[in-house]
Amino acid sequence: MITRRSLLGGLAAGAAASGIALAGRANGAPAPSAAPRGPARSAAGMPLHLVNHSGAYANSSVWIYVVGNDGTQQVHVTPDGELKPVALADNGPDGFTDYAIPLAASGTTTLQLPRMSGRIYTALGGKLKFKAVEDGNGKAALAYPAGWVAGDPNYDVLHDCAEFTYNSGGMYCNTTMVDMFSVPLAIQLTGAKDQTTGTLKDGARDRVFADVRAADGFDRLVIGDRRVIAPGHGLDSGLFAPDYLAPAIDEAWSAYAAKDLSVTTNAGTFTGRVRDGKLVFTVPQGLKGPSGGAAPTGTVSFDKPSTRDVLFCDGTLAAPNDGTLGPIAAILGAALNRSTLTAHAAQPTTDPATFYRERLTHHYAKAMHAATRDGRAYGFAFDDVAGFASYIEDPAPKEITLTLTPF
Repeated sequence: MITRRSLLGGLAAGAAASGIALAGRANGAPAPSAAPRGPARSAAGMPLHLVNHSGAYANSSVWIYVVGNDGTQQVHVTPDGELKPVALADNGPDGFTDYAIPLAASGTTTLQLPRMSGRIYTALGGKLKFKAVEDGNGKAALAYPAGWVAGDPNYDVLHDCAEFTYNSGGMYCNTTMVDMFSVPLAIQLTGAKDQTTGTLKDGARDRVFADVRAADGFDRLVIGDRRVIAPGHGLDSGLFAPDYLAPAIDEAWSAYAAKDLSVTTNAGTFTGRVRDGKLVFTVPQGLKGPSGGAAPTGTVSFDKPSTRDVLFCDGTLAAPNDGTLGPIAAILGAALNRSTLTAHAAQPTTDPATFYRERLTHHYAKAMHAATRDGRAYGFAFDDVAGFASYIEDPAPKEITLTLTPF
């Protein structure tokens, strides 16, 4: 399964000096091609239907952007359904590109979605400003909106996005709240079967804003009626306490200094204990690595994570694709975000009734899961652990529909 952690290929969300998110390399994906900019080509693929049921904005006030990477270079889809490379020359007199795709005057808008990895942005009430820049290799790339940064040129624009990878293996897509939540979006994917995810309950947008605002320490993450930003970004912006989860993390490390922690992945079950401040797991003999070869023997260990490590699922909880440390990191990160690690010595926990029950918990993710009809959301990057992410895939996709659902 392709998870969000590997979904986007060339779409890394690195921070540019301007505070804009910069699309670059991720997970070892190839950098944009060094070849000269080629001509636009037909975006042959499958139909992408865009439906505006927001009830708050007319079609004439909604714009769509399909941007990403085709495996060799950064690209965007034009209103005419062509796939074009990003170019510095696309920046206009204002210093930004105009890659906006307007919706049809009424009803459904349909265009062809090519094979690529990327994001489908929705902007309501105003256009987004994507800036074409040079990446670290001197190639054309895009500086993406960063709605959680007050100085970002798109900060005042109501916007959100869905993510996808469409390749020879099929379609892999999700709605995401990992960075922020603003516009209710739902995805319907039709192919070998008919699947939908991301749909909010009636009135749930207001409920998310209210629930996050009411949670102790989370209130400053609510930016008017525009968006709620994820606590990790709030931490980086001085809007969220950098040591918020420290007592819960300390409690877990203390608990497993006195008893074993069992973590089961696709590769097997690992047993861990805290020794000299590190959570150390024994690698079972005969374990296979991700490529089928023998996995490293001995132990894998984790330093005690910080609140930031937990919220971003990074730092000491970074998850390499190594078949051992990576899967354990993901499960530990999910357990800490869901506040189940201390109370449940066998991980991962799979009963959502046990999630977010502690006072110190990820109240933002809790609110997002409570808001969706299927209970699934991407409130943090490891939310796919045990299948709780707003993610769907299909090996034989025929069409995909992105719907702006009612506010």
